[in-house]
Amino acid sequence: MAAAALPGLTPPRPIPIKERTSLVFVEKCHLDVLDGAFVAVDTNGIRTHIPVGGLACILLEPGTRISHTAICLAARAGTLLVWVGEAGVRLYAAGQPGGARADRLLYQAKLALDANLRLKVVRKMFSMRFGEEPPERRSVDQLRGIEGARVKSLYTLMARKYGVSWRGRRYNPRAFDHSDLPNACLSAATACLYGLTEAAILAAGYAPAIGFLHTGKPRSFVFDVADVFKFDTVVPVAFSVAAKAQKGKLDDHAANVVRRECRDRFRKTRLLDRLVPSIAEMLEAAGEPVPETPEDSQPIAFEDPEGLADDGHRG
Repeated sequence: MAAAALPGLTPPRPIPIKERTSLVFVEKCHLDVLDGAFVAVDTNGIRTHIPVGGLACILLEPGTRISHTAICLAARAGTLLVWVGEAGVRLYAAGQPGGARADRLLYQAKLALDANLRLKVVRKMFSMRFGEEPPERRSVDQLRGIEGARVKSLYTLMARKYGVSWRGRRYNPRAFDHSDLPNACLSAATACLYGLTEAAILAAGYAPAIGFLHTGKPRSFVFDVADVFKFDTVVPVAFSVAAKAQKGKLDDHAANVVRRECRDRFRKTRLLDRLVPSIAEMLEAAGEPVPETPEDSQPIAFEDPEGLADDGHRG
């Protein structure tokens, strides 16, 4: 995607999220727009072009600086910027690529605030995650407990399948190097999934903070949605890489291998193509329509241009 439209030319349209490459990690460089291109410049002054308009998410690791121009271009392209810790384990902040739609926000908030509607959404997430309907007459807390027990068993089965030594999901997000190998691989893998999921949520016009199972965090809804896809995508990658690392079969840091293999898995499973429709499917399970605009509301002052890529993108 071009950095900006030439005088007299129509600005380029953002590429729809489902048609993009998933994500890239960037570390120890300066991100800027030079000669019309979004580039990473290393300490030796070598430029590496990054096709920002064709990416859903760019994760910025320690040692990365980014210019105002580069942030503006990423926002216009609808590409999410996420500031993360070493190997992507800790998520510090995210730059919203577009603007959440008011009708979608009100709809999401309505479902989250109504106990009955929230339960319907949680039940749908459960069925999508495990491929079966959850038990009847269970509260959100009870379903959370059932889900937690199943997830613990799935981790144990996955570790046994790949021959990985496993003592449970234990990690310290503030001290990546203190985690054992399987947990470090899982943390790196889930960070990839969270970045991609947040990009899809924002592009669809929803709020990452308004969750249903998870609450009280800036990315509660990100965790909700990502958990549905976690064991079909990044968890097998994490255990596979951990198994190779334990056998000394890796020629790079395990977290780096995990990120590359997650990127390939996202592309192979067409995860971006599935995320936005799946988010809609989860919320529609509540059986409530998107709220109508109140009749006495002030009309908008101007119309946005038509034909943008996704609902959440700004013009």
